[in-house]
Amino acid sequence: MSLLSILSLLLLTSAVAGAGAASITLPLSPLSALNHADPFQNLKFLATLSTTRARHLKRPGKNSTFSPSSSGNTDIPLLPQSYGGYSVSLSFGTPPQKFDLVMDTGSSLVWFPCTSRYTCSRCNFPNVDPENITAFMPKLSSTAKVIGCKNPKCGLIYGSDSLSTCRNCVGNNCTEICPPYMVQYGSGSTSGLLLSETLDLPGKLVEGVLVGCSIISTQQPSGIAGFGRGPESLPVQMGLKKFSYCLVSHNFDDTGHGSEMVLVSGSGKTRDVSYTPFVNNTMAYSLNPAFSNYYYVGLRKITVGGRKVRIPYRFLAPGADGSGGTIIDSGTTFTFMERDVHGLVAAAFEKEMGKYKRVSEVEDRSGLRPCFDVSNETTVSFPELVFHFKGGAKMEFPLADYFSLVDGNGVICMTIVTDDVVKVVGGPSIILGNYQQQNFYVEYDLENQRLGFRKKTC
Repeated sequence: MSLLSILSLLLLTSAVAGAGAASITLPLSPLSALNHADPFQNLKFLATLSTTRARHLKRPGKNSTFSPSSSGNTDIPLLPQSYGGYSVSLSFGTPPQKFDLVMDTGSSLVWFPCTSRYTCSRCNFPNVDPENITAFMPKLSSTAKVIGCKNPKCGLIYGSDSLSTCRNCVGNNCTEICPPYMVQYGSGSTSGLLLSETLDLPGKLVEGVLVGCSIISTQQPSGIAGFGRGPESLPVQMGLKKFSYCLVSHNFDDTGHGSEMVLVSGSGKTRDVSYTPFVNNTMAYSLNPAFSNYYYVGLRKITVGGRKVRIPYRFLAPGADGSGGTIIDSGTTFTFMERDVHGLVAAAFEKEMGKYKRVSEVEDRSGLRPCFDVSNETTVSFPELVFHFKGGAKMEFPLADYFSLVDGNGVICMTIVTDDVVKVVGGPSIILGNYQQQNFYVEYDLENQRLGFRKKTC
């Protein structure tokens, strides 16, 4: 492969993905949080963001996610966020108020900045004015209702004993509102009150959707659309049979190029898609209910250049203590692997690419490794990276999904990260991030409890 071809693959851009018949389409839009003048600083930021997110997903505090103090398809455009995620445009209320929310399959609550009192600390991102963030105004919506303690929707957050969290409720005369929620993420937190509101989709209204009206946040200016497995997630509340997306390639430049997300409420098979069943990590769920939000999948092995990486089984499959296994997460940028797993995969690439010089300086500056200098090469040979899943499904990654050109001088780095600062024990060992999902059609088949995918230029 010529060096010019390599650079073209690594800088691949994408077109808009098509939607199926009888579908509702929604847009995914970008937010900016990078200093584009310094590519090393950008990569370091995204690598750190990915590992911080992984720490949270691996060890969320017990019950810390929430604590007291028509049929057819819907197609939604998705756009890459320059800070490493993707956002979806959704409208709530009557008349509707529109917001761009981060699409997150690793959490379940849908929430947005709310009321004129909304404040966000440490939200000084580029193009974000923390004093002027667009917020939902319940008083302008005729369908906004505060959730009470006796409302079953309060139980979606606090469980079947939700009334026990309402200290002043006695008998059937309870008029107390559902306790305020607090949601913690790897990069921030948010808290507020729960509302019942109407979701206004193209050609379809969904009434009585549980949403979070956030009053205060930290490092979370945009709001989040939870697409996880929890009962309060958007797919579960809508009764969707499946949802899918095709993520346009990352350029981290906020150009506005996007793809589509498809919400499907009817049954039907998708052609030419490989499937692997979701894994129910019941031990992890019992130890920490927050894990029940995650989409676990059965990763059987990883091959580099056709050779199996000898990863101990305890990392690939959830153990008796609930640790181990693999989840897929749209909110993580670069795929995360525990230190022991990452070391084996990195060593496999170093062995296959041993003729190219490692560049430790770039590794230190970018937060990525291994990095290789290919600036003097006319042709470069890259080993193929393949994830092999239970059921025979194989995710054969395009080169642009696992190697990135980090500067204009011909240095490339593997875009899979680990945590060199804190070794977090417990939780999933591997988190399949959105960077490695680029240019794949990815389907969450909720009816048949399986993940489907196929290569596709998005």
